[in-house]
Amino acid sequence: MANKRVIARIDVKNEFAIKGIQLEGLRKVGDPNEMAIKYYHEGADEIIFMDAVAAYYDRNSLSELILKATENVFIPITVGGGIRTIQDISSALKSGADKVAINTQATKDPSFITKSASIFGSQCIVGSIEAKKIHNNKWEVFVDNGREPTGIDVIDWVKKLEVLGVGEIILTSIDKEGTKKGFDLDLIKAVSEEIQVPLIVCGGAGNYTHIENVLAQKFVDGIAIASVLHYNLLQINNLKLDLYNKNIKVRI
Repeated sequence: MANKRVIARIDVKNEFAIKGIQLEGLRKVGDPNEMAIKYYHEGADEIIFMDAVAAYYDRNSLSELILKATENVFIPITVGGGIRTIQDISSALKSGADKVAINTQATKDPSFITKSASIFGSQCIVGSIEAKKIHNNKWEVFVDNGREPTGIDVIDWVKKLEVLGVGEIILTSIDKEGTKKGFDLDLIKAVSEEIQVPLIVCGGAGNYTHIENVLAQKFVDGIAIASVLHYNLLQINNLKLDLYNKNIKVRI
């Protein structure tokens, strides 16, 4: 069984790392490059940089940040936000990113996923899903950093993304994101039952128990955490040691 991944997620607006609750009320929390270096030295397996306003303002602007980060960070980096063209992907990868996360553009043009995977390989094309609960056991896909509903059912969409060619799924619960109240386990289980590609979950981590509970699920390949890191509620090396002691396989 492969190691479970502990991934640091850093949402970015302009030159600042930001954090909100349910993707709203964004506030500055630090310098994204300094935070990436810190999390790397603490033992993060990967870093995710998400431009929180890129799709909203029709831009992609993280290449300079990635270039700077890769001078000191030597773990895989995923970049998302505003990825809408083949050139955007090429620029991100040339800047040092290992993977790109695509959300809004995929819902507008699903064939973009297939085209991207055929050019760059599925291993670097990540399907990013922002999910919001609308009924019992039913979730809707949102885009533009959780601002806009699409009318697309999350379960239908995750199955389609796998067929289109993504190599991985990042699943963010809008309802749980930033709340530090635990993950949406019903959503995670429902999605995991429909796909074979690796599943990274995000939204709700507040303490060790929340993280243990979700990583203990055999169908979850990793977690992306933000608030608990940004506000120094836990350190990755201590978290990994705790997970290891609970017989959850992680890279120490």
